[in-house]
Amino acid sequence: MITSTEYLVDNSDRFERELFEFLRIPSVSTDPNRAGDVKECSSWLAQHLRSIGMPRVEIFETEGHPIVYAEHMQAGANAPTVLFYGHYDVQPVDPIDLWTNSPFEPTIRDGKVYARGATDDKGQVFLHVKAIEALLATEGALPINLKLLIEGEEEIGSPHLSPFVASHREMLACNVVLVSDTPMFAPGVPGLVYGLRGLAYLQIDVQGPNRDLHSGSYGGAVCNPLNVLANIISRLKSVDGEILVPGFFDDVIEITPEERESLNELGYDDDRLKLDVAVNALSGEPGYTTVERLWARPTLDVNGLLGGFTGEGAKTVLPARAMAKVSMRLVPNQRHHDIAQKVMDFIAEIAPPGVTVTVRDLHGADPVLVPRDTPAMFAAVTALEETFAAQCRFTREGGSIPVVLLFETVLHAPTVLMGFGLNNENAHSPDEHFDLGNFHTGMKVVARFYHLMAETSRK
Repeated sequence: MITSTEYLVDNSDRFERELFEFLRIPSVSTDPNRAGDVKECSSWLAQHLRSIGMPRVEIFETEGHPIVYAEHMQAGANAPTVLFYGHYDVQPVDPIDLWTNSPFEPTIRDGKVYARGATDDKGQVFLHVKAIEALLATEGALPINLKLLIEGEEEIGSPHLSPFVASHREMLACNVVLVSDTPMFAPGVPGLVYGLRGLAYLQIDVQGPNRDLHSGSYGGAVCNPLNVLANIISRLKSVDGEILVPGFFDDVIEITPEERESLNELGYDDDRLKLDVAVNALSGEPGYTTVERLWARPTLDVNGLLGGFTGEGAKTVLPARAMAKVSMRLVPNQRHHDIAQKVMDFIAEIAPPGVTVTVRDLHGADPVLVPRDTPAMFAAVTALEETFAAQCRFTREGGSIPVVLLFETVLHAPTVLMGFGLNNENAHSPDEHFDLGNFHTGMKVVARFYHLMAETSRK
């Protein structure tokens, strides 16, 4: 009988072909015109889980996109239960002209597969499916009890996941949640993320006159909403990167000297970052290193501006309205509702007469720190280091995964954030890709992790 590792190697070409089938389905959750494709993707995934031997597979309909659930609960009451979470929906592909290949026609270049969803999160979800297949095919069982929760709305903020988890907490009960939607530390160097920043996301609307006006006839007498908006934005943050909203830092837990030393010992390369994003200098909050700014300090950024004339040539218009999207990344112990309210109060205070300024809280998530001393984290470190033959690094991540806090508060289960992507694989951008070496190595890590979880439980 061959081992699960041998099975993974022997079937690697087939696994890639199946991954490409998964990637070809344009499951863009933000696009109403793609709702049928998202549903098709959930059906494809459910059928594939049945084909590898998962005894229970269900599709749960929501008011939005479906949730795929599967379980294999035959390891016995004394074995640990792992809940794997992932998502099968993907980001839009715009701007399409910046893709080298069609985003839903997977293409291999230099050992990487290029397609929308390759690294976020279809590729990482699928390597777990293949690890499960290998264990079932070679051992006839799993060493642990396993549940899979794979949703189709992560890219739109998981609006229906929270009520689903709350109403199915008994079905989803587990000892640990496993998530692969984070990056490795570096090529060939595995990492486990223990901290995630939160998010507060606002929309600022400035309404001025009842119509667009001729700037020659009205300029200088009527408030220009674009000018007002630009002034408001400029007062939220100083030129050198310091956030100026009163009370913004009240609840921030400062990084301890020990953690600062630990983060900076990781050897984060500023020059590599500048080269990667093609800029000649980095910027940010004074008094902190780049890695601290990225992972452990809050931010405030304008994500979009709209107003006035933006076409070719010139048009002397005084616009009737202007709009900005503003996001803030948050750190422990900040809370997104509190920060959103402080920013809204400050904008109301500085808004001038002559215009109407409204601010809407679009969505948010609180920051998370996961424990590093759990049996599951020990098993993850061991599995990663044995398989990659390299030291596992503990890192934070600048982005947000709101479901981690959901699982912590509703299921009371710790989370292991064990990702196999890389930060430069263009998630959410054109030419998204996934290193196929990490795709195949990740399967071996997952299979080993399940065995180590079972061993840790017995000990």
